[in-house]
Amino acid sequence: MMFPPRYSNPDYWKESGIIQEARFQTSLSGGKGGQNVNKVSTKVEIYWSPSTSAVLSEDARARVLEKISSKIDNDGEIRVTCDTSRSQLQNKKTAIDKLSILLAFCFKENKPRKASKPTHASVKKRLESKKIQKDIKANRRKGNYE
Repeated sequence: MMFPPRYSNPDYWKESGIIQEARFQTSLSGGKGGQNVNKVSTKVEIYWSPSTSAVLSEDARARVLEKISSKIDNDGEIRVTCDTSRSQLQNKKTAIDKLSILLAFCFKENKPRKASKPTHASVKKRLESKKIQKDIKANRRKGNYE
């Protein structure tokens, strides 16, 4: 089934209402930051279940479940995490971006591959190498000496 082109735009998914359906969880983040790492929960995790989403149509839901089935856990949720920044707000924005890019990827249509013809030079080179191989094998034969 063909989906509207807007589905392959990550900005569409940010505004679609999927973020309202998602569940956010914060935790302590590893990495640099000194004492800040030990006392501030900056890591952000987003949990979103495509199978119970009210935003997706049945066809869109099937497409999402098919395309990113490897990223869905046993509870039927997609988990996106971000802990790159020292700021919880910045990590939340980045995690939302990751989720929207993931959903846009599901609806990206691949262009059909067009078969290309070999170049004139490559055809000539191939025939030349076949001629050389033919001559080598012909010289191996026993001659007919009478």
